[in-house]
Amino acid sequence: MGAEAEESEEPGPQGFRIVYRDEFLAVVDKGWDLVVHPAPSHEGETLVELLGDELAGGNDPERPGIVHRLDRGTSGLMVVAREEQTHADLQRMIRDRKVARIYLALADGRFRSRTGTVDAPIGRASRKRHRMAVNGASSREARTHFEVVETLRRESLLEVRLETGRTHQIRVHLEAIGHPLVGDATYSGPLRYGLDRQFLHSSRLEFRHPRTGEELAFRTDLPEDLARTLEAARQAGSL
Repeated sequence: MGAEAEESEEPGPQGFRIVYRDEFLAVVDKGWDLVVHPAPSHEGETLVELLGDELAGGNDPERPGIVHRLDRGTSGLMVVAREEQTHADLQRMIRDRKVARIYLALADGRFRSRTGTVDAPIGRASRKRHRMAVNGASSREARTHFEVVETLRRESLLEVRLETGRTHQIRVHLEAIGHPLVGDATYSGPLRYGLDRQFLHSSRLEFRHPRTGEELAFRTDLPEDLARTLEAARQAGSL
């Protein structure tokens, strides 16, 4: 079976669209309110269940084919495996930092520097178990790179690149440096412009295909709610 790129409407909050697939892997554009895999605290369908037989690989039956995840409340691109060896290859590539995962984020406040890196270990917060924290329990190394692409009156639009992939990494690191994401109530983000979730979108995904060697690059625009929020933030700065 050969490669197949697919175009469709923007996925709804609880939906998804398949951007690309071949016999080895697929690239999915996930809606912001869709949970990736089953969890005891979640009721309702997950991306794993909706994809069904599209996925394969991995030792965890609850997470077949999943090599990295997006939080509930985060939209955009992620790659999944459709067979066992590709699953192992993609996991290794992510560990070796050979998959570029690039996000757009709207952070509170203005940054002193146009670019920067947050290098701080992340673990489970001690008192609020739904949160992660810098130097939390069982911390693991975490590194996030950012670049300011637009400075607004109250916010900064960032392009963020993950070097590691800890739970809630971007959200935790931006809160830690005093610039939480707009809409991210869990991590002290300001609730502005009627946004119902954190302003975080996986906008670009780039990697070499682990089985064919082809260089793959994918991009997805901001979904409607984030585009509307960004425009509102720009308008607020012009008043």
